[in-house]
Amino acid sequence: MALIEKQIVDLVELVQSNHIQVRTTTIIEKDSVEIAKTYHRHSLYPGEDVSNEDPKVQAIANAIWTDEVIAAYQASQTGSL
Repeated sequence: MALIEKQIVDLVELVQSNHIQVRTTTIIEKDSVEIAKTYHRHSLYPGEDVSNEDPKVQAIANAIWTDEVIAAYQASQTGSL
């Protein structure tokens, strides 16, 4: 009886204000048959450190989060947009 736990980033969404939502799925398999699945979501905002994220997420953040996007997001957080 082999139990295996796998984690995969299976959904990456770009949403309002250019923040990124990431869904990670954890799958538990017993003898190659899925017996459980859970989901975890987290959000990343323009300018955040993404160095520990999945390479797909890093690529999206690096493509979308230009200096202008980061500045606009930061300005919106202080109310000076």
